[in-house]
Amino acid sequence: MRQLVIAERVCLIGHIVSKAFGLVGMLLVIPNAEIIFNLSQVGETAMQLSMAGGGVVDIILGTIAVSIYAYRTLGLGTWLAFMLPAVFISLGSELLGTSTGFPFGDYSYLSGLGYKIGGLVPFTIPLSWFYVGLSSYLIARTGLKVAQKPSWGRHIAAIAVGALLFTCWDFALEPAMSQSSLPFWYWEQPGAFFGTPYQNYAGWFGTSALFMSVAGLLWRNTSIKLERSQLNLPLVVYLTNFAFAAGLSLASGFSIPVLLGLLLGVTPAVALWLSSSTTPTQVAVEPASKEEEVSVAKVEVALKYV
Repeated sequence: MRQLVIAERVCLIGHIVSKAFGLVGMLLVIPNAEIIFNLSQVGETAMQLSMAGGGVVDIILGTIAVSIYAYRTLGLGTWLAFMLPAVFISLGSELLGTSTGFPFGDYSYLSGLGYKIGGLVPFTIPLSWFYVGLSSYLIARTGLKVAQKPSWGRHIAAIAVGALLFTCWDFALEPAMSQSSLPFWYWEQPGAFFGTPYQNYAGWFGTSALFMSVAGLLWRNTSIKLERSQLNLPLVVYLTNFAFAAGLSLASGFSIPVLLGLLLGVTPAVALWLSSSTTPTQVAVEPASKEEEVSVAKVEVALKYV
């Protein structure tokens, strides 16, 4: 388990560092690329490698970090019960969107995010839906105390809030990825909201709410009680990805989408994190039979007389 914790932290740090370098690179290095190319062959090679795989490495590291965290904290079955619906439902939505324009609008992916599935959707896209989606859902679910006070109302509220947090990430992400000097996708017909169709945000909310609902149903017999310290990684992942997108959007002059994301996404996420319990959950283990009770009693007696 210790090795898993180390691997998780290394991947998380790598994810954060990749985001930071990516932000610096896109804001400072790329606009002055001729300086890098003129320095040396090493600088040119580093620039080419960064452009070719920087975004891919960043997303893969985030996926691994969140996957290890989910495996350690939630268990194998619970982790997969979220990851598989998140990946396949989001991939289906993206393939449908890039083919028909539903549910996001008419858009196409450019290069920079890795191999495209079906020639349409980079394989890294459904991975990002998974790791930011799980982070958003766990923050909402824990902050609303779904496990402590289970009810249909709380379950539905957690899905709605989780999907809202996830969609608010896109408020900052969308202008950065489609309207900046180095876009990763583009709209066939730019929309009314700073170049993005309003339909896109409905698609993000609907898709994320769908796979969170499926995961919630699969988790219905699992009591997931996390304390605040166990939400640190989901919160850090959410804030890191939002900060990267916000930095790019602000540099391109898109302050209103970022402010909207801060108001409706970051602020509630931090508030939900603060409202989560700081006390470790006490797990009561009941013996399976009377024979087991007798056995345990004998052990306790033996220990007293040793």
